[in-house]
Amino acid sequence: MLDILNETPVAAVIFIFTIVTSIYAFNNETLYGKFMLHPYSVAKGKNLYQLISSGFIHKDWSHLIFNMLSYYFFAFNLEKIIGHWQFGLLYIVSLILSDLPTVQRHKDHFWYNSLGASGAVCAVVFSFIVFAPLTKMIIFPLPIPIPAVIYGFLFLIYTSYAGRKSNDGINHDAHFYGAITGVLITIILYPRAIAHFINSISAGLAS
Repeated sequence: MLDILNETPVAAVIFIFTIVTSIYAFNNETLYGKFMLHPYSVAKGKNLYQLISSGFIHKDWSHLIFNMLSYYFFAFNLEKIIGHWQFGLLYIVSLILSDLPTVQRHKDHFWYNSLGASGAVCAVVFSFIVFAPLTKMIIFPLPIPIPAVIYGFLFLIYTSYAGRKSNDGINHDAHFYGAITGVLITIILYPRAIAHFINSISAGLAS
């Protein structure tokens, strides 16, 4: 644990804080109400902090575990690649920007709320894909591992479609825009990441 805190302190603090805050909120409706993203209010300039606070609470245990497992597999490695403040910047900015389309879409829906770290976690995953596009990923229900870049492509197609058509209670818009934001911030911080990504794909195809 000390090694993780020394090598990837930002990812570790976010990981621990998200778990602790989420578990505490499970039994505290007041905190839930304050931290959840309420687009109707935010669109009117109120409770702007919810653009960040909503990413540190989750609906239930399954929601928390799924997001934190995804975070665990990618965040610590990503911080080692891009650096400490860069990781923190990517995570927080992605958390905010991934929620803005939701605010715009539901600005007139008083009873709509959203919560969870999914947008920022997607940003982390897709930033990692830029640096390691051929990493093999096991995606349920596929029986074999697939390259991360293929997963990313399929994920964007699905979330784009689901955001327009689905009514399953999942904020697919946050997933989609979080992924896009993660890629864009990565390129802004490291313009050479584009060449690295292309070279990695070319080398993979040639091998």
